[in-house]
Amino acid sequence: MKFPSAAVLAFSTLATVNSEALAQDNVAYVDDRSDGAAVVRSLYNAINRKEYARAYGYFGETKPVGGYKAFTRGYERTVSVEVKLGKVKTEAGAGSIYSAVPVAVKSIEKRARVRFFAGCYVTRIINPSLQVPPFTPYQIEAARLKEVKGPLEAALPTVCNAP
Repeated sequence: MKFPSAAVLAFSTLATVNSEALAQDNVAYVDDRSDGAAVVRSLYNAINRKEYARAYGYFGETKPVGGYKAFTRGYERTVSVEVKLGKVKTEAGAGSIYSAVPVAVKSIEKRARVRFFAGCYVTRIINPSLQVPPFTPYQIEAARLKEVKGPLEAALPTVCNAP
């Protein structure tokens, strides 16, 4: 009889800890590298959660200009981001699968400043059937974004091309 009440206590304690963690971050954790769009959504999830090392880790060999410190400085004033993805174009070539991901980003900064960015991400995965351990999931190979006028829906590019 003591076991069920202990289990209920343990579960309610765990639920309290988890709800506090979610309330603290205010954004659920998402780390999905199953396709090009998913890795871009995961990137912005990490940025929203202020997990810049995780965000930086989504980039492949070609890292953002200026390295990790410059990458994090670019988000010093960012309070939150919202991303809208367009139609993804996926192509295979030379043992890899590339996805071109059109994006529009709404960035809310400190002092309620709102900025919009639009452009394309190119993601890549080495064909999974050709990989040997350790497995490398989709990664961001290139990011070409520029500041634009909003709203978010109007900023979204209609097309991006994979390499």
